[in-house]
Amino acid sequence: MSAAVSPLAPTSYPTMPEIEGVRFATAQAGIKYKGRTDVLLANLVEGTTVAGVFTKSKCSSAPVDWCRAELHRGTARGLLVNSGNANAFTGKKGAEAVRLSADIASRALGCEPKDVFLASTGVIGEPLPAEKFDTVMSGLVDGTESSWLEAAQAIMTTDTYPKVATETLEFNGHTIRISGIAKGAGMIAPDMATMLSFIFTDAPIAADVLQKALSAETEGSFNAVTVDSDTSTSDTVLLFATGWAKSRGVQPLESVEDSRFERFRAALRHLMQDLAQQIVRDGEGATKFVAVKVTGAESNASAKKIALSIANSPLVKTAVAGEDANWGRVVMAVGKAGEPADRDRLAIWFGDVRVAVDGERDPDYSEDAASAVMKEQEIELTVDLGLGDGSATVWTCDLTKEYVAINGDYRS
Repeated sequence: MSAAVSPLAPTSYPTMPEIEGVRFATAQAGIKYKGRTDVLLANLVEGTTVAGVFTKSKCSSAPVDWCRAELHRGTARGLLVNSGNANAFTGKKGAEAVRLSADIASRALGCEPKDVFLASTGVIGEPLPAEKFDTVMSGLVDGTESSWLEAAQAIMTTDTYPKVATETLEFNGHTIRISGIAKGAGMIAPDMATMLSFIFTDAPIAADVLQKALSAETEGSFNAVTVDSDTSTSDTVLLFATGWAKSRGVQPLESVEDSRFERFRAALRHLMQDLAQQIVRDGEGATKFVAVKVTGAESNASAKKIALSIANSPLVKTAVAGEDANWGRVVMAVGKAGEPADRDRLAIWFGDVRVAVDGERDPDYSEDAASAVMKEQEIELTVDLGLGDGSATVWTCDLTKEYVAINGDYRS
């Protein structure tokens, strides 16, 4: 972990309500780190449904392969996560490690191995010593329950702070809770999922409906952030519904045609965007949070590709780090995106300061005003293409010397 907490870290954490039907426990297994927790077990009530999205990387980790294979059943009894070792690019040893991990957890939880979902994060290429789970498993199941913050801390790698979020909504007069944790600071780029995140709700929701909600809201949240344009081998987002609210009279949500579905999606969207933006705010070495908004594109998809071209540009990101109002780098990033654009229709804003219009520098351009925007911790960069109605927003951070230092020493 980095020694210093990100300057963009939250100044306080929300009160995280209990999600009935899930119990967290953490432990120090010594997988890589010494003197800190590195294992999380979520003990889930029988009947819990699950949905998931995973990395599109062709070099996906062994835990991702395991989860993909078991997701179709739509139910879960446990979640086992470790930090310090990604169990990726580990061949047959990796496959055996996930089988052993699931077996150890399932025996302690009293369920089948296929009912346990797995995730690992950390160094790629090192075999995972799964037998270490056996030394802490009884304590995880029978010991003291951990808090949401403790759960989030156990899955951190280069993160400088734990990431948690919570939302509530009403189902026919009954309160429904959705809460989640996430980890990620580097190797972050949109590609189905972009880190590890685990979300829990007490709502009774059918697995296929849960999957539709998660898949729909990933695009504008976890797939709309980038720190360094690199997609991890281990990217996983899992959403669990314990169904406990059914005991309070909440009827199961079994169809997307149910009027409650859109309300659940809206709450889920807000929570996922919160967690996704927290990851960007903890970007390795980050000192500035940047929202890149593209409007006037031929389509939303085109707008997003251009927004990502801007957000992923090392030249744009280093200009932000240096507080340089260099809008020429934004023009460059628009032009290289490979999407429809007309140079002579472009308009660009840094914050509320228009720096370019009709394909050239704004006649009222003020270097002082633009520079003042760049000195802020949070910056909105807007590009209007003037071609259509397509729009998209992505979130990123600056690129600093500290990013190089963190990643140059990562395996040390």
